[in-house]
Amino acid sequence: MKIIIIRTIFMLLLLTTFATIFKFSSQIAEESDDISNGVLRKIIDVFPYTKGLSEEIKIKMVEHGNPIIRKLAHFSIYALVGVWIMAFMSTFDIRLYKKWIISMLVGVLYAASDEFHQSFVPGRGPSIVDVGIDSLGVLTGILAVLIIISIYRALKSDKKIEEKC
Repeated sequence: MKIIIIRTIFMLLLLTTFATIFKFSSQIAEESDDISNGVLRKIIDVFPYTKGLSEEIKIKMVEHGNPIIRKLAHFSIYALVGVWIMAFMSTFDIRLYKKWIISMLVGVLYAASDEFHQSFVPGRGPSIVDVGIDSLGVLTGILAVLIIISIYRALKSDKKIEEKC
């Protein structure tokens, strides 16, 4: 019963992340750019060393930083996808390499389908570079889960050793 609840939670988190990606991908180019620019502007305004900069320089920083913030957003949200998929897969009793392959396949296929979806949105289009960035994000999320699981198992095994002493 407990494992079903855990699986359900991870699946709901994954589906929520997929829905968020779909929502962002459905935005027309101008709306998407406005959001990225707004986020970047807030980041720029937070740092004390940018307080004395002119408005013109801040606008240039936003213009030049926009592609970077967009790629970081792609990477980050797909890292989250990787975390949720691998966490879900980790609840099954199958070999690790199969969990990894399934997690990667699901993440990369969703990234590719997301880029295909963008081809129907005005001002947007598919990008193989974005699929690559998304895939690296998925891989990073998967590796993060594997590292956390390894640390957990090592600590658990150390505790068992201490109990025997």
